[in-house]
Amino acid sequence: MAERMDLLIRGGVVYDGGPSAPAEASVGIAGDRIAWIGKDDYGIDADRVVEAHGLAVAPGFIDVHAHSDFTLLADPRAQGKLSQGVTTEVNGNCGMSAAPLIGKVIERREEDLRELGIVSRWHTFREYFRLLEVQGCGINTANLAGHGNLRGSVVGYDDKEPSSEEMAEMRRLLSEAVSDGAIGMSTGLIYPPGIYSSTNELTELAKVLRQPDLIYTSHMRSEGNRLQEAVDEVIRIGCETGIRVNISHIKTAGEANWHKADEVIRRLHEARGGGLRLTCDRYPYIASSTDLDSILPPWVFDGGNDEELRRLCDPSALRRIEEEISAQVSRPGYWGKIIVSSIGSEKNRWMEGKTLEEISARLSVSGMEAFFRLIVEERLRVGAIFMSMSEENLRKFLSLPFCMIGSDSSSRGFDGPTAAGKPHPRTFGTFARLFGRYVREEGLLSLPEAIHKSTMLAAETFGLKKRGCIREGYFADMVIFDPSGVTDRATFGAPFRQSEGIHSVFVNGVEAVSEGRTTGRLGGRVLRSGL
Repeated sequence: MAERMDLLIRGGVVYDGGPSAPAEASVGIAGDRIAWIGKDDYGIDADRVVEAHGLAVAPGFIDVHAHSDFTLLADPRAQGKLSQGVTTEVNGNCGMSAAPLIGKVIERREEDLRELGIVSRWHTFREYFRLLEVQGCGINTANLAGHGNLRGSVVGYDDKEPSSEEMAEMRRLLSEAVSDGAIGMSTGLIYPPGIYSSTNELTELAKVLRQPDLIYTSHMRSEGNRLQEAVDEVIRIGCETGIRVNISHIKTAGEANWHKADEVIRRLHEARGGGLRLTCDRYPYIASSTDLDSILPPWVFDGGNDEELRRLCDPSALRRIEEEISAQVSRPGYWGKIIVSSIGSEKNRWMEGKTLEEISARLSVSGMEAFFRLIVEERLRVGAIFMSMSEENLRKFLSLPFCMIGSDSSSRGFDGPTAAGKPHPRTFGTFARLFGRYVREEGLLSLPEAIHKSTMLAAETFGLKKRGCIREGYFADMVIFDPSGVTDRATFGAPFRQSEGIHSVFVNGVEAVSEGRTTGRLGGRVLRSGL
């Protein structure tokens, strides 16, 4: 009697995400699961057959460093991620998450919600997850609780040490987040309010995560001048708590710091050799992207956005800020390596995609003055891309066996409410670039290695059950792609370009990409801790 399947993927080269050698096989999907794998599919009766001869069949890619907390509510299609083979994101990174949204945090994020046209409001992960599940989403999402949300909700955005009562409340909020399904805690230690936290504060909160599969991830205090000290802090937190730790978008920022990569890598290997469960993630580009005002000294952020703007309009404070930035920026051409990626006002929209050097020339002012004028006029809401990294070091980090792939971007559509600005091309090209450039063209990684980093390693690290592997009984998150043709097309000047070579994508058995086109079907789920 023939076995009945909803879908049969026939004759592709199957990479299971793990150590098994790739082999030509067919894969049967029933409902949301992989129900059968084998070479002889003559006994399989399927409602639909997808021919995959000459193509790679792999677990769906897992983007371990994403920022789609709000964009998935604004546009659940997640076209930019699905079109490069991503079926699951880990969101809530860099200390900024969907919840808790209480007090000063909800005030601070209100404008983000309004800009995206999100009318619903929530406070907890339980409420947020319910909104996602009612609406539906194109990809799976697992969520970290942001330390910035915890601290901002309790302490606010002031440069102060939390009281014992405030620490207890932060621990309670984190425990609640984990109970609701958060898979760990993230930090963003260059951003307010995380920038004001001590190592002891972070360690005490991380102790809440002493449960199987939970994780602490960190956008460290420094990725440049104090990089080694920042790495040591992550290692210390991991050693003192015994939990998993992950360094977000590991890099050496600024040419003066490029030589530190080998020492950092040595420390990571040493820590892992000592038993620390330590990993890292990285995107395959040498430019980063964040808020333009991240250039400012930490003291400028004290008290929140209104206080920051007040200081930027105070002549004496402005002189001090300029002196401190100038002391850090001694190399020529600095402003020519910063590209404005998003602007709120129509007046300054022409600046998107241009460097601060180009903008300053057009305004007939210095790069420094253009920087100050822009963030004040836009009330701090300016995104930027920073050309600050070394290709050689990127290759070293990508080669680490414990380095996963994270885009450090939000899911966006090719049209609709999220198709705005000129975001970093990693938003649409991260995984295609990995497989096109660093696997096929340069041979930095083998195809099985790159698939492992993008699938099974990520699932195991973040505790995502029955995902990241092609195995009977696992969820049918899968991608069919052409290793000989997969290519990223997104550029800094034209980021909204779809990658090539991704044939089909399935999310929990739902066909989300068919013959290279997104279908709009919403097969994604909220992946809660412990489930």
